[in-house]
Amino acid sequence: MTALKRALFLDRDGVINVDIGYLHRAEDCVFVPGIFELVRQARKAGFDVFVVTNQAGIARGYYSEETFAAFTGWMLEQFAAEGAPITQVYYCPHHPTAGIGGYGIVCECRKPAPGMLLRAAGEHGIDLSRSIMVGDSITDMEAARAAGVGQCYLLQHAEGDDEAGLDVVRVSTLADVSQDIAARNVGSR
Repeated sequence: MTALKRALFLDRDGVINVDIGYLHRAEDCVFVPGIFELVRQARKAGFDVFVVTNQAGIARGYYSEETFAAFTGWMLEQFAAEGAPITQVYYCPHHPTAGIGGYGIVCECRKPAPGMLLRAAGEHGIDLSRSIMVGDSITDMEAARAAGVGQCYLLQHAEGDDEAGLDVVRVSTLADVSQDIAARNVGSR
């Protein structure tokens, strides 16, 4: 039997790119400092890397799934060019109250539900207990904990306090996460 792999799960807006609200065009994208190095470090340590992102802009009709897919393709090209390939992007196009048409539903994929992480684990043979989540909101942390992710990093610019009482590591930069991954994973592939 093949051993399960470890994964680094990344929220998109606020972790990969500066959150400007409903980003869907390459010309508006500014990458968060340290994101490429973090992905390179995770890859070097043997992690697969996934993006798990709520995309309420689709649900609200601000942009289409096709527009999102085009932007995502461009983003993946940027990561590949930086020697930091992303394994796969999972997204939730729904919103329970503001979604239009078929997008206005309560689903299992929208964080804080763990659906995207569980799907990635099932499709890619991921050991969630040995995996990492980096997010900038409590809902990111709640989704990761509900899925059984072993280590969660909450970027300091997150809204609100850790009122959920979740066991997370608060960091102020992605470099903090990169350094921690390097320190924790010396010889532990």
